[in-house]
Amino acid sequence: MVPFSVLDLSPIPAGSDAGQALRNTLDLARHAERLGFKRYWLAEHHNMTGIASAATAVVIGHVAAGTSTIRVGSGGIMLPNHSPLVIAEQFGTLESLFPGRIDLGLGRAPGSDMRTARALRRTSGGDGDSFPQDVMELQGYFQPAQPGQAVRAVPGAGLHVPIWLLGSSLFSAQLAAHLGLPFAFASHFAPDQMMAALQVYRSRFQPSEELAKPHVMLGLNVVAADTDAEARRLFTSLQQQFVNLRRGTPGMLPPPVDSMEGRWSPMERAGTEHALSCAVVGAPDTVRQGIESFLAETGADELMITAQIFDHGARLRSFGIVAGLRDQLAPSRPEAASAA
Repeated sequence: MVPFSVLDLSPIPAGSDAGQALRNTLDLARHAERLGFKRYWLAEHHNMTGIASAATAVVIGHVAAGTSTIRVGSGGIMLPNHSPLVIAEQFGTLESLFPGRIDLGLGRAPGSDMRTARALRRTSGGDGDSFPQDVMELQGYFQPAQPGQAVRAVPGAGLHVPIWLLGSSLFSAQLAAHLGLPFAFASHFAPDQMMAALQVYRSRFQPSEELAKPHVMLGLNVVAADTDAEARRLFTSLQQQFVNLRRGTPGMLPPPVDSMEGRWSPMERAGTEHALSCAVVGAPDTVRQGIESFLAETGADELMITAQIFDHGARLRSFGIVAGLRDQLAPSRPEAASAA
């Protein structure tokens, strides 16, 4: 059975605030734990009025303290925004507090606009060009400290914090394969190079002490409700959010609407539908068929399911429906993926 995990952006719905969004995050994490989801990941975004998880390591600690068994991690930490030592110390602390439950997913994008990125770094020196070196430096801080080592992560040294590489292009797929690390692809908003990235990662994977064979987790938008019509209405919140982002006017998560007609131009509609093409929206049977089709196409080892739903109760209900479908999914996997 392919494990299901949760990606949470801690959405701030219109009319609400960050405090309520973070309380909703913990409530959803406890719900996901009860439902048997494997991981609960949080994402680093900055200067976004609709996302409350900017201080990602802090929110991970909040969620891990309020749960007991589910793995909690980052999807991801944007490494160019931080020094590898700071990340090692933060996640070494989390692993010390919650041993065996912490994941560290790393991305090479800033998770913000460039002006905000400069404000985060206080210098223009940090960018994605140094990502491979930064990843290896970070790995080194988790190794046992050596005699005479001048700089070490305390806590962090000698702790096993699983590192994942995240990406929406071929770059991180190649690096994850070279380093023998698990790979997560952001197909839930950037599907264009998904299949090419899977082929590159699987065909070039080099076994490591961390991982003997390739392991791929794919992002998938899933909005489930009692009827197809209700699910499509809930999905309009994410569609509106994407349109607003593309217009350069990001904001809080909008309430759903009965129709998107008149709310986007034909070009905006085409762009949004393309970006969100890895989405399964509907009643339970529709969702089951959609997930089966996605797994058959990709051979994903794990799904990272995300759902930007305005109403918290509807969001809980959506993840409950998804959890109830796991045992019904066909186990078939594509021959090409299995061979790779």
